[in-house]
Amino acid sequence: MQDRPLANAFRQLASGSFPPVVETYERGKTIFFPGDPAERVYFLLKGAVKLSRVYEAGEEITVALLRENSVFGVLSLITGHRSDRFYHAVAFTPVELLSMPIDQVEQALEENPNLSMVMLQGLSSRILQTEMMIETLAHRDMGSRLVSFLLILCRDFGVPSPDGITIDLKLSHQAIAEAIGSTRVTVTRLLGDLRQEGMISIHKKKITVHDPVNLSQQFT
Repeated sequence: MQDRPLANAFRQLASGSFPPVVETYERGKTIFFPGDPAERVYFLLKGAVKLSRVYEAGEEITVALLRENSVFGVLSLITGHRSDRFYHAVAFTPVELLSMPIDQVEQALEENPNLSMVMLQGLSSRILQTEMMIETLAHRDMGSRLVSFLLILCRDFGVPSPDGITIDLKLSHQAIAEAIGSTRVTVTRLLGDLRQEGMISIHKKKITVHDPVNLSQQFT
């Protein structure tokens, strides 16, 4: 259970009579809306999921970008009473999820305290991600905001390559803009600046950051 403890724990939660349901979503599709009843817990098998808060003025702020092996939709488990969804969960890329009823998860956690610890570790990484996104959005300057976001992506989705760290997500300029509260035009201009300065390169919508340490020093 060392290699993918959270994945194994999630499968362990399932009893024979209620196996987890595998769900797939195309990029941009909603998994749940704020206010939806919280009936299922989700485990992300493939892809990336964006969690955001929607405010009355219609503004949507990204609070986390979840990678594979993340668990989400668990607020009711923490608060101890059944609550409606707090976040808007959207497939940031094509995704594959496991999901199971929240009652079943609660029962399995009561029966196996070890599972509770593994779930808690998974949630801790989610909270850290949210804190990093909040720090990113605290930058008033859009250039700093974009760089901060790229560094988060390097940390969570980065794959070492001969040229640096390649973010293993196909990212449209629009998707980046939505994540950092900017516009597509601004993101296109800022990415163009970073390319000209030799900080990044882009191939088939995948961004490679040539030297993350240098990038962070230049722009933070």
